[in-house]
Formats: sequence, C-alpha cells, structure tokens
Amino acid sequence: MPMDPMTAQDRIGQRIRAIMARLEHLQGNNWYFYNIPVQELKGGARVRVGDKEMLMFASYSYLGLIGHPRINKAAKEAIDKYGTGTHGVRTLAGTLPVHQDLEETIAEFKNAEAAVVFSSGYVTNLSVIAALVGRGDYVFSDKLNHASIVDGCLMSGAKFVRFHHNDMDALERRLQSVPSDATKLIVADAVFSMDGDIIDLPRLVELARKYNAWVMIDEAHSVGVLGKTGRGIEEHFGLDDVIDIKMGTLSKTIPSVGGYIAGKKELVEYIRHTSRAYIFSAALPPAQAAAAAEAFRVIMDEPWRVEKLQANTQHFIQGLKERGFNTMYTETAIVPIICGEDETAFQMTAEAFKRGIFVLPVISPAVPVGLARLRATVTAAHEPEEIEYAMDVFVDAAQAVGLPLQQPVL
Repeated sequence: MPMDPMTAQDRIGQRIRAIMARLEHLQGNNWYFYNIPVQELKGGARVRVGDKEMLMFASYSYLGLIGHPRINKAAKEAIDKYGTGTHGVRTLAGTLPVHQDLEETIAEFKNAEAAVVFSSGYVTNLSVIAALVGRGDYVFSDKLNHASIVDGCLMSGAKFVRFHHNDMDALERRLQSVPSDATKLIVADAVFSMDGDIIDLPRLVELARKYNAWVMIDEAHSVGVLGKTGRGIEEHFGLDDVIDIKMGTLSKTIPSVGGYIAGKKELVEYIRHTSRAYIFSAALPPAQAAAAAEAFRVIMDEPWRVEKLQANTQHFIQGLKERGFNTMYTETAIVPIICGEDETAFQMTAEAFKRGIFVLPVISPAVPVGLARLRATVTAAHEPEEIEYAMDVFVDAAQAVGLPLQQPVL
C-alpha cells in the first residue's frame, strides 16, 4: 500500500525538529562552534575570528601553503589570461591548458602515467567508485572510511562489504567469502580523518594480489604529510606504484579545490569517458587549477615544509601523551584528543577558544558514542612555542571541565 503522505511529512518534520532541538541546545549553552566565519588567515598558523586573533589548530593546510606568493601569483595570472570560469564541462568546451598542466603535474608527483581532475574530492570518490564497479561486483571498505567512499560504494550498486578498521585478517576473511572469479575492489583511506592513523598498505596490497582485487586509496590526508618528500603513502612504506587507483584532493595540503585520480593511462581514459561527475560537471575554474599545479611544484621545491610538518607532528603527539591525553593511534598531523562524552568535548572547545586556540569538537554520530574528541591538526606553519602553548591550554581546559588525564604515555 502507498505510504500516507501525512505520515511521510510527519517523519520529515520529526527529523527536522530533532536537529533543530539539538542545535538550540548547543547554541543556548554557547557550544555551537561550527560554520564560524574566519575573517582573515594570518600566515597559516593564525586566524582572525571577529576581533580576536587565534592560533589555528583545525586547518587542513598541513604544509602551510595558503597564501604562498608563488601559488597566489599563478592563480592571478590564470584569471588575467582565462577569466574566472570556462562555462563548460571538460569533455566539450571546458578543457584549458591549465587543466592539462595540472593533470600532468599530479601524474609526475604521484609516480603515475596519467591523472584526471574533478570539481571536488567528494564527487571524485562518489563517481569513480560507481564507474568502476556495479551490480554483481564486490567492493570492500574499511569501516572508518570517509563518507564519500561509503556513498560511492552504495551508489555503485556493487555488493558493499565492510571490514573492521585496519584489520587485515578481517579483510582476508571477507575476501575469502566471495566467489573467486568475482570483480573485487578494495577501498580505504590512507590516513583516517577522525583518528589520524595509517592504513596497513603493505598487507592490504598483499591480500589484493592474492585474491585478484583492485586497490583504491584515498590520499586526502596523506599527500604532503606522509613520505620523505610528501608524496604520500607509497613513499611512506617504501612501495613502488602498488596502488591501482590513486585518489586525492586539492583542498587540504593543496590550497585549492577539487579532486583527482592518478594511475595507468587506460584507467584514466576509462574514467574520463564513464565518470558522470567528470562528464556532467563544469571544469575547475582556471585560477584553482593553476593554483593547485603550482602548489605541487612548491612541495617539490621546498622539501623543508614536509620535514617541519613531520617534526611538529611528533612534537605535538608526544607532548600530548606526556601530559596524559589519549590520542588513540594517530601517527600523523590529525591528532584526536579524546574527551569522552559530547558535552565534555564542547566544554573543552569553549575553554580552548577563551584562551585563543581555534580547535573543533567531533561528536557522535560522526564518531562512536563515548569517543567524542577535539580533532586537532598541526601544520608546518606552527612554531614549537605555539605548539607548547596549545598543549598547555588543553591541559588547563581539561582541568577546568574535570576531564581526567592519564598517567603519561612515553
């Protein structure tokens, strides 16, 4: 029987009212810290919010490239030459030399034969997974993968098989449970955006080869972060071109917007002609494409940025552990500071804001109940004394809200 329209309307209304009630509760307690306008980015590590200057510990600008003179110059020159948009999709009238330059630069950086760029990282995962697998196929996904990966798996129509986070024995059991001749795709984040830990790529690739599966890795949080020169997870593990589908974004370490896939030429050409997000989305604006290409070149020309980020990361993680915070298994610039209950995370954030630290809470359902946290990020733009100050602020905040600190973990 068809659903009663009023019942459907009531359900939608109930969902809206539930969210509004939660928002009103947060706003009434001055705990709503999302969508805050940042008036000015001051050198990467500092921002101005209203009339207050704050240390930024919530940025994805891991190498501090926002505002880099070379990148700004490339963007301005692209506007002067091409204007602000292409008024077309790439396949028809939207491709410009700056797009080709960006794709060639990405391919070189990622040690791949070719690359293709999209209008956002989210639609890259959504569209490419759906273009690669479909009904009758199997896609295997780590349980903590980004929402864009999950949505891409669901949209593909393939059998969606999840495995316990970074548990390669669990992945092998899942692979053994499907027909040996089935088409199989394994998808995982390189660095997990809530926990900051790294996928066990060597073991994952070993299983993929054993069970004849393709490998797709999302490097949104690993490019510029992992590896001696910031080229990502393959460099980090000393592996040579073992990922079939190398996905990444242009809006985190790279201060632009968009997403990309790098890999074999045939794969890239297949994606150009089958991915709906590529075929039916407008091309990246020229300034954004030029800025992204120049950012990759800056990373190659200024290796000190990667070295400083990695030193700052170790300083931050170790310092927080020594102060008794639970940072879970992070090894990267994403550092969770576990608070427990949602309200504790909001209270910690409020205390940090009072002391000039811009950091944001992550609560359920984005993370499991009881594992609410501050998701702090450290960058190459931070100086050691700024990191020390932030860590001391977190200690003061914990004491103010009654968050117990553990014995130092050394």
